[in-house]
Amino acid sequence: MPLSLLSPSPSTLCFLASTSSPSAEFTGQFPRLWSSRSRTGPALPVLTRASSEKDDDKPAFNPFGFVTDNPSSRSAIQMPESPAEDGNVGQMLYRTEDKGKEYGSYVKSGKFRWFVRETGSPESRRGTIVFLHGAPTQSYSYRLVMSQLSDAGFHCFAPDWIGFGFSDKPQAGYGFDYTEKEFHEEFEKLLEVLGVASPFFLVVQGFLVGSYGLTWTLKNPSKILKLAILNTPLTVSSPIPGLFQQLRIPFFGEFTCQNAVMAERFIEAGSAYVLKLEKADVYRLPYLSSSGPGFALLEAAKKANFSETASQISSGFAAGSWDKPILVAWGISDKYLPQSIAEEFQKANPRSVKLKLIEGAGHMPQEDWPEKVVDALRMFFQV
Repeated sequence: MPLSLLSPSPSTLCFLASTSSPSAEFTGQFPRLWSSRSRTGPALPVLTRASSEKDDDKPAFNPFGFVTDNPSSRSAIQMPESPAEDGNVGQMLYRTEDKGKEYGSYVKSGKFRWFVRETGSPESRRGTIVFLHGAPTQSYSYRLVMSQLSDAGFHCFAPDWIGFGFSDKPQAGYGFDYTEKEFHEEFEKLLEVLGVASPFFLVVQGFLVGSYGLTWTLKNPSKILKLAILNTPLTVSSPIPGLFQQLRIPFFGEFTCQNAVMAERFIEAGSAYVLKLEKADVYRLPYLSSSGPGFALLEAAKKANFSETASQISSGFAAGSWDKPILVAWGISDKYLPQSIAEEFQKANPRSVKLKLIEGAGHMPQEDWPEKVVDALRMFFQV
């Protein structure tokens, strides 16, 4: 047999470097996140750069970067003592299928079913808060925040956007094409079905659909009493994470969107912390259950105009355009969006925008440090 048939190609080595990095272990078909930093075990092999490469050279674009770019994740992943115990994909689904639906139920709105979390009651004395998540995550990230705020007297709703979490994931071209306009329209319908009276409090976080929560707000200022923003692109200088760039690459995007650990690794890469296994299971579950969530994210990423949306948000909330109270509660350890983004946004409208920096929190402060987020929101939403 020719030697060339036995030797891996450069592209194969690239793939192996991603899938055999210390941030992932293959159990069945999918990498599995290990839940504790204190666990010990044999470390996976690490592929290092060639000695001829200069240390100060800027690293080349790595299409698998969102899997491997979190140092804390790399140190936390360990090989299980008995790999066979992890089982196959079917067993993983069985183990996780009932997880992550705290406070949630299905709500029919128009042609679609939304999964909506609710705490408190319509009689809650302090008003209604609606929480909107970003891509590629789900409303699960707000479970602790909304639980504690309902104890403080608020009525809370947190839906999974269409195409995300446990909500419907229609195939593009069959009633929903994942455009900004359609996300706005379906959100309007959902608010009517939920009976959310205006004006209400709104909390928004994250990329893509998170940004659509802000552009919807700009079109409906009379429906908002106060707006709270957690780490979200707010200016034209806001960087776009590699994941969304990968999704827009022809053919490669289709491969990327079917990575079952995409959401959990995206969360970890934006934070200083490793997700515990029980949390990672929930963020992973939709992508394990079917190909629908991945293709929904793919379509949304392809249809998005990130620079135009950021421009709308930057100018729309600037002084002279917006005069309602805004709280920017910012996890300062965000590895996607630097603190300077929040500061630039606040300087553009200092009379309306209050900036609260949250130490110890990354891109998703509601997941990293929910108690600090609750404290900030309680003070801001006092009326």
